[in-house]
Amino acid sequence: MTTRTETMKRLAAAAIALALASCDGGEPPASPEPTPETPPTQASIIRPDVEIDRPEPELEPLEASVSFAEPGDGFSQAALEDLEAILEAPQVAEGGAIVLRGHTDSTGDDEANLRVSRQRAEMVRDWLVEHGVDEERITVVAIGEQRPIAPNAKPDGTPDEAGRAANRRVDVSIALPANAGATEEESAGGSNDQAHATPQTD
Repeated sequence: MTTRTETMKRLAAAAIALALASCDGGEPPASPEPTPETPPTQASIIRPDVEIDRPEPELEPLEASVSFAEPGDGFSQAALEDLEAILEAPQVAEGGAIVLRGHTDSTGDDEANLRVSRQRAEMVRDWLVEHGVDEERITVVAIGEQRPIAPNAKPDGTPDEAGRAANRRVDVSIALPANAGATEEESAGGSNDQAHATPQTD
């Protein structure tokens, strides 16, 4: 009898334990979040040690000015700096025509201003020739006071000294020859085209 009772107790204890185990409502372990994939690094196809050839900017005609703002018969320091910059410009080496237009302010009569403006343009011409520019390329034009770039007088009629100083100048225009900037192959191609041209007959 005692053995049977102990067996029943053991069975009851096992049943209780089994019931408790089945009633355990713990949440299932959370699944780990997926690790985002890192996109592969895109390598440049351009080698850092390879230099890219970029076309040179196309040369254009030069428009510049030589200042005669300061009084006197010679070149001021500012005028000399203007002349040096013009002489170093690549357009000068191309061999195109150069036009020098002399200007004055409105002080004096028209005849005197024309004379002074021509003298200034001739001064610039002589300086360029002394520094190696062919005189045959240069044309001098006297404008006088006719084309100011600044007011010669203020609204109240008094002289505008800053404006008059700006008007005392020589404008420099340097054109480019027809074949300026052409490569050797282009120049050779043009020569060959001319050499092989067949004259038309009537």
